[in-house]
Amino acid sequence: MESSVTEFEVRHFQHGDLPDGFTEMLVEVHGDAYADAMDDEFNRRFPWFAEHWTNMPGFTCVVAYQGATPIGFAYGAPLASGREWWRDTDYVPNNGYSSTYAVSEVLVRPKWRKQGVAELLHEALLKARTEDLAVLLVDTTHPKVQKLYESWGYGKTGQQQPFADSPVYAVMVKSLRG
Repeated sequence: MESSVTEFEVRHFQHGDLPDGFTEMLVEVHGDAYADAMDDEFNRRFPWFAEHWTNMPGFTCVVAYQGATPIGFAYGAPLASGREWWRDTDYVPNNGYSSTYAVSEVLVRPKWRKQGVAELLHEALLKARTEDLAVLLVDTTHPKVQKLYESWGYGKTGQQQPFADSPVYAVMVKSLRG
């Protein structure tokens, strides 16, 4: 029987209130989601990224579970003023801008993809955010993923390669106000 979006529970987590083994769970789900690309050195560095993000003040994460099995997650944290990912693009925020939330990861294990889980996780992650903007990065070799984020209200503002061994990413911004 196929899984459906009605068969899972979303749990919320935040910096300073993470259960034991939380980072390891993120690494396990990521490893399953990227199983066919784990020969890429950048993907193998995910444990470092997970540790980095979970230790950031303001870190929040939503995890979808089917029973006791984590099937996907979305996480991020507020970015310090002047360090927003869109700063090196042509993007100019509307007047009244004051803050940006970075969506670092949205991923779902293969068995549960194409069922709306990613969108529900993304919505749950941003629902209570007080920042003015959300920003995320999308590998430019994945135009379908970029189109998906555009359907969620994001617009591409430029490109960047944050690490020498990382992909080139489309920088995408979404207003969280109106």
